[in-house]
Amino acid sequence: MANIILLGPPGAGKGTQAKRLVDERGMVQLSTGDMLREAKSSGTAMGNRVAEVMARGELVTDEIVIGLIEEKLGQGAGGGFIFDGFPRTLKQADALGELLARTGQGLDAVIEMQVDDAALVARITGRFTCGNCGEVYHDATRPTKVAGTCDVCGSHDLKRRADDNEDALKTRLMEYYKKTSPLIGYYYAKGQLSSVDGLAEMDAVAAAVASVLDNA
Repeated sequence: MANIILLGPPGAGKGTQAKRLVDERGMVQLSTGDMLREAKSSGTAMGNRVAEVMARGELVTDEIVIGLIEEKLGQGAGGGFIFDGFPRTLKQADALGELLARTGQGLDAVIEMQVDDAALVARITGRFTCGNCGEVYHDATRPTKVAGTCDVCGSHDLKRRADDNEDALKTRLMEYYKKTSPLIGYYYAKGQLSSVDGLAEMDAVAAAVASVLDNA
């Protein structure tokens, strides 16, 4: 069992590797967006708070997100937890550390997925997914075998994210470097940071991540 954080800019492959860890190690992926959507319709006290805040068009506070994470931690996970999309700031990192200490849990590894910005732009702008099963493709490196048809489920519902274009990606990268990249130094100073090549072949990245976890 291990609790880990995956760090890296948009498109670094965090979601892909998190899915493999869920499938192969029985870990639970704690995605902030998924937790908020789930809480909004849960009918719990915390869920009602989330629904009210979102209905007003306001941003959900760090306090609420930490509360949702605490609920999830209380439910347990045999393989441990993957923190995905949280923390994004140094303040959130402090809050998460305090929560883990308060609940008697630890953070076993922080894995930075290193990428080259130019290569990342090429990777993201060519990406598209199946709207039915979620399979991910790429114009250059992984096109569908039959144009317009998902290899896995046969659906023709192939789509691109609206923000998977060069201008939008550069804006997202700037946001990452301003707010989230300081976490790399933060966890390095704590002796918890490991780095892997996020642009390597998918299985090679998975092997590097597995090596970090097995030695944590």
